[in-house]
Amino acid sequence: MKENTYRAIGATTFLSPVPAVVVSCRGTQEGFDADNLITIAWAGVVNSDPPMLSVSVRPERHSYPQIVQSGEFIVNLIDKPLCKAADFCGVKSGRDVDKFAALGLDKRYVEGFSCAAIASAPAFACCKVEQQIHLGTHDMFIGRVHQVYVREDLFDEDGSLHLERAGLIAYAHGQYFPLRERPEGFFGYSVAREEVIRRRLIEPYKKPAPKKTPGKGRKA
Repeated sequence: MKENTYRAIGATTFLSPVPAVVVSCRGTQEGFDADNLITIAWAGVVNSDPPMLSVSVRPERHSYPQIVQSGEFIVNLIDKPLCKAADFCGVKSGRDVDKFAALGLDKRYVEGFSCAAIASAPAFACCKVEQQIHLGTHDMFIGRVHQVYVREDLFDEDGSLHLERAGLIAYAHGQYFPLRERPEGFFGYSVAREEVIRRRLIEPYKKPAPKKTPGKGRKA
């Protein structure tokens, strides 16, 4: 086997891919008390019980004092139809533009939160800030997840969730990439029985055979 070679590129943030998410926030003080959206590349899960997410924000961003003032934020997952909106929310500032209005996005408010989620998002997680950590260029806000809302069309009649249908977007080295619908595996598939592999990775993604048209191909 040919040995791989590598090139050192320096100490940099190269974890890839990362989730592409848009964070909803709203401050309480004048000048900050309007719904805002900010695209966050540095977001992730930091704890499972209680469930906690982190988002890292530069202090100079308009959204930073909004999250500090309210102590809350909503993490919206992004699908292909929202990809361009997510990019817009990352390059435009809430100081200058109402992003909901500029993008024609509908708002969804939920009990206990003053900021609005994106109504068309595949799912969104509502978080209250538990801790703020100054790291350097960014401050990390650790939020406890109080509720998660998932779009109804991603559930089957039996209640099973199919997030692979959502067309979620990942972010890798400055570019947005859609996740493919068919997964490469599932948690534990490396040790799963063959019948489980077939049931979960093969059967659900088989394309139905084309229907034959009666009489097609026969000469008159």
